[in-house]
Amino acid sequence: MTRLFSVIPSIVVAGTLLAVNAASADTIQFNRDIRPLLSDACFQCHGPDKNSREADLRLDLEADAKADLGGYFGIVPGDAEASEIYQRMITTDHDDLMPPEESGKSLTPAGIALIKKWIEQGAPWQGHWAYVKPERADPPAVKN
Repeated sequence: MTRLFSVIPSIVVAGTLLAVNAASADTIQFNRDIRPLLSDACFQCHGPDKNSREADLRLDLEADAKADLGGYFGIVPGDAEASEIYQRMITTDHDDLMPPEESGKSLTPAGIALIKKWIEQGAPWQGHWAYVKPERADPPAVKN
């Protein structure tokens, strides 16, 4: 007997295998995927605390993250190559590398790739999850 298996992202909940919508696996969400990376690796120097903010770059607010910083932009929606944050993450110049080694923070290659893909997808922002109105999901179809 030949069995065909499709590669579909899935999760197991209470012993039941559930397929995850494949489209959602390709759609990067700011709150779910990007905010945690920036919060862990970037907000210490580029976050809400104006006393510790470096380079006049604030990455926790969309308008500031996408603002003109004197001829360059932290994030250019749709263009990772023109986005300063991406260029700083991939540079080989240790003076420009972000996060800096001495910060003790780091981004994995997978995290950097995720940020690049998010920027290329237009860098869609979401308000903090605590202020996003929950949406009722349709319950999954079950046999019993």
